Amino acid sequence: MDTLDQNSKAWDKKVEEGVGYTLPVSKEEIEKSKAGDWSIKMTPNKAVPREWFPESLEGVSILCLASGGGQQAPVLAATGAEVTVVDLSAKQLEQDQAVAERDGLHIKTVKGSMTDLHFFRDEEFDVVVHPVSNLFVEDVSSVWQEASRVLKDEGTLIAGFTNPILFIFDDEEDMKGNLVVKNAIPSSSLDHLTEEEVKGYIEANHTIEFGHTLEDQIQGQIDAGFVIAGLYEDDFGGRRPLDEYIKCFVTTKAIKKKMD
Repeated sequence: MDTLDQNSKAWDKKVEEGVGYTLPVSKEEIEKSKAGDWSIKMTPNKAVPREWFPESLEGVSILCLASGGGQQAPVLAATGAEVTVVDLSAKQLEQDQAVAERDGLHIKTVKGSMTDLHFFRDEEFDVVVHPVSNLFVEDVSSVWQEASRVLKDEGTLIAGFTNPILFIFDDEEDMKGNLVVKNAIPSSSLDHLTEEEVKGYIEANHTIEFGHTLEDQIQGQIDAGFVIAGLYEDDFGGRRPLDEYIKCFVTTKAIKKKMD
């Protein structure tokens, strides 16, 4: 099964359905960003601390990795940064292009996988921002390795990801308000499905998601040459039962170590 192709189609469908993570920022938010009043999110609710970025983003080269949808990239472009977006979904990238055309921004868009950035040269970017999305690839280590490769020495990676505790519960029961432990970690949304159920799941254009260990998420960055320099947690904003007990999202700031 081609997971990347499946998730590309699934995210195109989410754009057509108007799912929240596909809705671009407003013209008003872009105007505020141009005036210096801006913020972006890697997770559902909490904004990235402003001090995690350079004091000025004018001319700073930023890669928005698996970050289509017209949200982070237009805001950063409005600050004067040189922004490139990579996403697996053509329709998500169209959202960024639409905002750029609407608000007079320059954003470069590239359709591709976060696991293979061969279209970029080594040390091309100053900053990589990577909102929660590596749950859509099986091998998260390749995401960290590629992010490290395309970042300059002392460059910054700001990455959001899920706490694996979210994936141990039965998703259908969770939506009903019941916390029922079902999955081990690492896991896949195709686990426990029969061959016929997998076929129906794919035909319905659902995303294939993977629950990664915290070791793969955090030590994986360190193994790729990063030093973790900041961390915060976030939740669903009270929309899911787990919010009562634990925050299910993490964002880290990591600095690429200077090569000797």
